Formats: sequence, C-alpha cells, structure tokens
Amino acid sequence: MDKIAITNAVVINEGSRYKGTILIENEFISKIIPDNLHKALNISDYKIIDAQGLLLLPGVIDDQVHFRDPGLTHKGDIYSESKAAAAGGVTSFMEMPNTIPPATTLTLLDEKYNSASKKSLVNYSFYLGATNNNIEEIVKIDPKDVCGVKVFMGSSTGNMLVDNREALDKIFKYSPTIITTHCEDETTIRNNLEKYRKEFGEDINFKYHAEIRSEEACYISSSLAVELAKKHNSRLHILHLSTQKELSLLDNTIPLEQKRITGEVCVHHLWFNNDDYEKLGWRIKWNPSVKKESDRIGLINGLKNNLLDVVATDHAPHLISEKNAPYFKSASGGPMVQHSLSAMLELSKKGYFPIELVVNKMCHAPATLFKIDRRGFIREGYYADLVLVNPTDSFEVTKESLYYKCGWSPLEGETLHNKVIMTMVNGRIVYNNGVFDESVKGKSLCFNQ
Repeated sequence: MDKIAITNAVVINEGSRYKGTILIENEFISKIIPDNLHKALNISDYKIIDAQGLLLLPGVIDDQVHFRDPGLTHKGDIYSESKAAAAGGVTSFMEMPNTIPPATTLTLLDEKYNSASKKSLVNYSFYLGATNNNIEEIVKIDPKDVCGVKVFMGSSTGNMLVDNREALDKIFKYSPTIITTHCEDETTIRNNLEKYRKEFGEDINFKYHAEIRSEEACYISSSLAVELAKKHNSRLHILHLSTQKELSLLDNTIPLEQKRITGEVCVHHLWFNNDDYEKLGWRIKWNPSVKKESDRIGLINGLKNNLLDVVATDHAPHLISEKNAPYFKSASGGPMVQHSLSAMLELSKKGYFPIELVVNKMCHAPATLFKIDRRGFIREGYYADLVLVNPTDSFEVTKESLYYKCGWSPLEGETLHNKVIMTMVNGRIVYNNGVFDESVKGKSLCFNQ
C-alpha cells in the first residue's frame, strides 16, 4: 500500500483555506488534519511531502477537451494531451466525439475507453456524439459509465451538425444522460460569411471572426437548446458560452445539484477579447469566437454570481500549418490544458475573483454537475486527485516548455505567477517538477446518475 503524507500545505477546498496535513493511503485520502487540530502524528511509515509555501487544491476536472484520438493524431493524442493535462493540474477530462471515425456508436465509444486505459496519464470519460439518426445508440447509454451526449447545434471541427428538428426533439426527450451542446446558429453564420466574403473576398481579417460567429448566432442556438430542454425536462449543459446575452437563459436561484440547465465558460473567453485579434490572429480563432470586452467581463460576472457553473478549456489542438493560413482555411481551436489552472489563478491574482472561486468552478462544480463518484473535492474517502501550486513562482509560457503535440500555445510569451509543482492522480505522483511517472494510467470516471 502506498502511503503519502502532504504536510504544511495551505489547503483550498469548499470555500475555505487552512494549513494542514493530508494523509493518503493507496488511492484515497484517508485523513485530513488541519494544523489547529494537529496532534503528534506517527507518519514515519509515510512518504512525506513538505508543501511549505504551496497551495493544495483538488485536481481540475475539464469537462470539454478534444484529444484528437483516433484519426487526427498528428494534432494530438490521448497520451500527449493527457501528459500536458497532468503538467497543468488537470486530473480528469471528458473528451469530445468529433474524431475519425466520430464516436457516434457505443462500439466506437468502447474503443476510445479501451485506448485511454492504455494511454492516459489522468482519469477520463468520453461523450457519445449525436447525429440526425442515431437515437437508437443514445438510448442505450449507461449513465454510470458515460459522461454525456454531445450535440453540435452548430458545425465546428468535423461534420456532426444536428440540424433536424425532429431528431433534436428525440435526443432531448429520450437521452438517459446529460445533453451537452455546441450552440451556434448555422444559418446566421452562413449569412454573415457571405456578407464578409462579398466585401473582402477570401482575405478576411481575423478580427471579423467575432462578427461572423456573432452574438446573434450564439443566442439563437442557445435559446433553442433551452427551449427543447424545458419542453422535455432534459438535463442540458451548454458548453463554451461566449456572450453576456446568453446568461439571460440561465438561472442562479437554485443550487447546482438541482439545476436542469447549466452553463460552461472556457478559459480563453475569460482571458482574450476581440482587441487581441490584431496581435494574435489565427492563434485565438475559436468556435464560438472570442468577442467583446463587455462579453468577457460579463462572463466573469456570470461566474461570480453563479449563472455560469463550470470553467473548462475546449482544448482543441491543430498544427501551426493548419492554423496559420488565410481566414477560410485556418482551423478553429487551440490548446489550453497545460495552463488552464495557472491562467485562472492569474486572473484571480489580478483581482477578478478569489482563488476559492477557481477551485469551485474547475474542481467542485464539474464533479457535482456530472455526479462524478468521489472526485473534485478534498474529502476523506475520496480519490487522491490533488495539485500542489507555488503561488509565488513565476514562469513564462514558451514553445520549449509545451507538452502538446501541436507545439504551440495561444499564451506563448505570457508570464504566469502560479506554477503547478506536483499533480497526483488516484494517490500516485504523476507529475513532479517536470518529471512524469507513466507506470500507471488513469481510471475511467464513474457517475452516480
């Protein structure tokens, strides 16, 4: 049995902070001892980690990533991107179905789980992708083993657009698990594209991405998702909300565990605004688009007042050669898992919100929302998915320090001031100051749904 004692850490968990000792036996947290209750401990048979000056947080749970495996592994794969996740303090991920082939059957989904059991350094789950005609697969989902159904109500990377109203009604009526949506109205986007193509031809400046994939396109589609969810009393989770206007569709008057409709925001929509297109161009081309500063601030306020429930990444690597191209040929998406926690802690350092909110929205809330078994909190009896962060250690994001297979980051050149020092997954030290232990792989997440 592996026994580890983390001592002298500042524990940030469930809205409070205290200095204490965490005892870990095998995969689980066995004892939490705040210093003010500290008595003489006999921990001579424990491996002792002195975390003096460090913050101890629950591991981040990222509910939206694209690890490109199978079929697109020149961009990234489960091994490379889970390694980057571990270096960033992400101990669990939920991966999207728009791979090649797309994961739209339970047989294909099982193949992804089998692959991850051999490759992933952190814990994992995978969404089943919805199509206009696979309701027979959706109804067979076991909600205890599969994180949810993904519905592309706007096309993005891949060809999985669900645009048939009858099919959408069936998905929202019969899905046995959470429905997660990419919400952008396709007709609005096509009309906007035609308008800008007529004006600028093929040479469109990237700054117009925010107007092509506009507030209106997002709101029309999100409104439809909410309408369908209310009609069928579905469990709906709207992914990567990017506008202040869409927050009007959400409710903060009830506890998260009772919400039927929830919302996620991604780190890049909290970090960048449309002024950044001038400098960064293709590097910040995402779907949905990065929009106005008023949207960025509105989303931050949405987190603070609990209209928004979860912070994730939509980690979506492409090679530079696939990104650095004229607008119409430039792929949308970018990598983020290696620096999502540090970036959110940087925003906290700048005064946007307290660290306790970061922990809530990146660790506790995903576990609560998806009803993940014994993860997302520092509690006795829970899996020891833990992260140690040095809040005074600054570092520059450089190409040389990246673990992504794609080899670039939209944050290159930024200096961050909260460095992930160690990441534990299921009680094992997977990442420690640039060194990885790849001898044991992560586990498939289980859900109490």
